[in-house]
Amino acid sequence: MWIRLDGDGPLFRQLYRALRAGIIDGVVPPGTRLPATRALATELGLSRTTVLLAYEQLAAEGYLDGKRGSGSFVQAVATPKAPKHAPTTLTPATPAPPRLSPFGAFLTDRRSRPIFSSYVSGRPRLPYDFRYGAPGMHDFPVQIWQRCLGRRARRASAAYYDYGHPQGSPALRAALAGYLLRGRGVRCEPEQLQIVSGSQQGLDLAARLLLSPGDTAVVEEPGYEGARRALMAAGARLALVPTDSDGLDVEALARVGRRARLAHVTPSHQYPLGGVMPYPRRVALLAWAAQTGAYVLEDDYDGEYRFGGRPLDALKALDDGERVIYLGTLSKVMFPALRIGYLVLPPALVEPFARAKLLADGGSAFLEQEALADFIASGAFERHIRRSRGWNGERRAALLRALDEHFGERVRVVGANAGLHVVAWFRGLTARHARDLVQRAAALGVGVYPVTPYYETPPAGLGLLLGYGALQVRAIGTGIARLADAMRATTAAR
Repeated sequence: MWIRLDGDGPLFRQLYRALRAGIIDGVVPPGTRLPATRALATELGLSRTTVLLAYEQLAAEGYLDGKRGSGSFVQAVATPKAPKHAPTTLTPATPAPPRLSPFGAFLTDRRSRPIFSSYVSGRPRLPYDFRYGAPGMHDFPVQIWQRCLGRRARRASAAYYDYGHPQGSPALRAALAGYLLRGRGVRCEPEQLQIVSGSQQGLDLAARLLLSPGDTAVVEEPGYEGARRALMAAGARLALVPTDSDGLDVEALARVGRRARLAHVTPSHQYPLGGVMPYPRRVALLAWAAQTGAYVLEDDYDGEYRFGGRPLDALKALDDGERVIYLGTLSKVMFPALRIGYLVLPPALVEPFARAKLLADGGSAFLEQEALADFIASGAFERHIRRSRGWNGERRAALLRALDEHFGERVRVVGANAGLHVVAWFRGLTARHARDLVQRAAALGVGVYPVTPYYETPPAGLGLLLGYGALQVRAIGTGIARLADAMRATTAAR
């Protein structure tokens, strides 16, 4: 029996594929008795075990029928039939687009694509990349974190390998509750915390649980694109409320009236323009929520970082009426790959969010949560925040010096008093020059990012969001000098 092995993978798989192809092609017709395993093994120079494994696989798939004492016989196999009116052309038909739900259709719409491109970029990281959201791993105490992970892994019991509580590790929730009181002024019980897989999942759960299609949700203009898309994917109608140097213009909420069910705000460091909401506005925002029955989703994405004074307490610290949902993340103070965020919920929302989390993914990874609880309890977490606040202050100062040195009166910087980024507005160029500038800067090894995507109505001026948390001080100066070269080339090409 002539059989050709293709040389790909284990011998029994090669023999299986060769015999299967002969059966399907009709070379070995139905009813044919295959050689005995010992005989075929001798003929092909294979072990009998190899032939037995191939025969067993064919029998399991219905190609062979083994009869004790009689041998293995080829079974009739149904093969795909050509259509009665087969097309004469060899050009393959274009597959019909998939039928998606409104949620799926929105996610594949061009309006939602920028949020995915901001998380997943095919472009390699540039030497002088001012991308926001990437913390400086050179600051992070990696060895301490590794010890926490290793210690928890070595002590892992059977419970570590089972599903955890959908709200998250009790140890981590207790540690976070203590930290939030010390660091953000938020008083809460561990039972009010919901661990999520990054702040984006927290946004998604809040949108799904609190909004029905057609409901109104307040967002800042400009504002965080990931929040807008999560709300829109849930079917919300967005009410755009302007921002200024003090964050959300609370007085403008009067135009929204009582229609809003949810408001997404970034009071500690407005994203992206950087305004810090003062106390009177915070009180007015809470009064609006109480009057309308809306929830306020406080996105405290980098509230730990403020320069020229201690960080302001979170809006949640003033929330006597239980209208604020506090959303925190570890992506900026530790690293994004950790994928741990958390919500502090009003008591009435604890059970719905826990059930939604359980339905979404069954709960976040348990081992990392336990290691993080140890990291916080040991004091390493808050030491790291204090130290990185100082280092990031030096980076911020270096960025402001470099912008002043190379651009002078041609640049206006906003949002520099807190957070890990600034927005720089450049005189003499408009938003339509952004693409050319970004390409010229990238050719010089500099990554810069226009602020335009954060506006529903794009501004006429050219603004760049410059993140500095992942760069060394010297690299910041070099990067801005090269950006100035790219700016001059863009200006000359107008």
